[in-house]
Amino acid sequence: MSERRLRLVTLAGALAGAAIAAYLSYARITDTAIMCPTTGCAAVQRSSYSELAGVPVAFLGVAGYLAIACTAWRRLASTALVLVAVAFGGYLLYAQLVLIDAVCTWCLASDGVLAVLLVVAALRRGVADG
Repeated sequence: MSERRLRLVTLAGALAGAAIAAYLSYARITDTAIMCPTTGCAAVQRSSYSELAGVPVAFLGVAGYLAIACTAWRRLASTALVLVAVAFGGYLLYAQLVLIDAVCTWCLASDGVLAVLLVVAALRRGVADG
């Protein structure tokens, strides 16, 4: 796959992740129930792990995904942001599974987007600029 296509996949993935985080942010701001097939989403959204230094994690997700989108044409910056996002997402997944004992399907969808972005970042390492 060409560098140009990988950039576009990075952009599309980042926008998809931003949409997920924006939905969760909207639900947080408006205090509406999250559409979820289980009770896990609500439990995660109400937990103390849903904020970092008083800022809702969903807001950080929007900012992080938009930063990845803005750097999609900058391989090193984009890769660095993806690595930070994957590490933070891993921590949040650990918190869901071990500390909260509930899993949010929207958070898992975001983790899936991060996994795709990580694979694309790895593929971009081996492709010449173009």
